[in-house]
Amino acid sequence: MTVALMWEARAPEGGGAELLAWARGRNLVPAPLRRETYRAPGDRVLVISWWHAGYDADLPELPDPPPDLTARPVHRWRFEQIQPA
Repeated sequence: MTVALMWEARAPEGGGAELLAWARGRNLVPAPLRRETYRAPGDRVLVISWWHAGYDADLPELPDPPPDLTARPVHRWRFEQIQPA
């Protein structure tokens, strides 16, 4: 089974570049199968990591950034891949 972990944070206005740099500097150990990082208007940063594991597996996740880098709590979601019918 493939599980995708999504981590999304919003920086204070104008702080998106600093939050992005912080997120890109965090390593996950062990490393995921794949990891992608995105940014969006509103100083938002999204990181998606893919793992070969069960839905409830204990997997490394990005931590919360320092409080001065976020405008609100981090959002986290977990999804399992659905195979085509």
